[in-house]
Amino acid sequence: MTMEQLIADFGQQLSNALEIGKNATLTDHAAPIQNILVTGLGGSGMGADVVIDLCADQLPVPMLVNKNYQLPAFVNHHTLVIASSYSGNTEETTNALQIAIERGAKIVCITTGGVMKQIARENGLDLIQLPSGRPPRASLGFSFIQQFFILHHFGFITNDFIEQTEAAIALLNAEQDAIKTQAAAWAKTLAHQMPIIYAPDGYGSVAIRWRQQINENGKQLCWHHVIPEMNHNELVGWRTKDNNQAPVFLRASDVYERINYRIDINKTIVGQYTDSIYELTAKGNTKTERLLYLIHFGDWLSWYLAQERHMDATEVKVIDYLKGELAKMH
Repeated sequence: MTMEQLIADFGQQLSNALEIGKNATLTDHAAPIQNILVTGLGGSGMGADVVIDLCADQLPVPMLVNKNYQLPAFVNHHTLVIASSYSGNTEETTNALQIAIERGAKIVCITTGGVMKQIARENGLDLIQLPSGRPPRASLGFSFIQQFFILHHFGFITNDFIEQTEAAIALLNAEQDAIKTQAAAWAKTLAHQMPIIYAPDGYGSVAIRWRQQINENGKQLCWHHVIPEMNHNELVGWRTKDNNQAPVFLRASDVYERINYRIDINKTIVGQYTDSIYELTAKGNTKTERLLYLIHFGDWLSWYLAQERHMDATEVKVIDYLKGELAKMH
């Protein structure tokens, strides 16, 4: 499938992911779980950022994302470690996985195969196997949906996520043509600018996703920040008039009212230094719908940016080169 087809297929991917999760076999842990750590990078680690945004108001224990070779010192036999690597060969993640095994953590692996599957089989770890053949960034739905099922299995969240995801699928299917039209229009100008993604707290994962997709699919630099934190530092950096800087403000109806007010003020301040300001308000009746709507819009935007810039949205040769150079160290 082309990247265009993979993006268009996001709703179906979510449906398939729900079926995989419903059929997954998970085992319990002898010790009480006091914290949760997801270890993964890139498209595989992105799923945890989404889950944390969506489950923060339910989780009774801390949940963190680890994007490194090592693990924090707190990880022990009271930790649930979710190791996520689409290929199964991400060296940072497999290294962290080995440390989690040594620490006696409860481990669930999410992968298509590779070294991670082998480690899971050899150590009797829980394993949720995903369908292969996609770039990791085009497999976000598979990744984060499985984390929902894992959290539910251990009693940390309700199973409301199933119904909410099904409603989000219906929304995305209904809105996809309109999303594509707007994203294509934005790309005509954003392809020649520096996109700066500003998301409200609680939707920070969306801003990360937009940046990653614009980087990988659009082959374009981009940065992001979250409001209100951005108001305590980056806002001061806006001092030079430059219409090539293009802030994109993301909004959602459930955002705390004072943050929405901050966005209005930020637009006024930033508007002194650029005439290129974009704003997008999420559609949907639940946070799951709204967050996935924004993510899907960003995915389409990254595709159209690639088209405007005459880039191959799928190609990531520089990452392949990096991995090849790292492999010489072994």
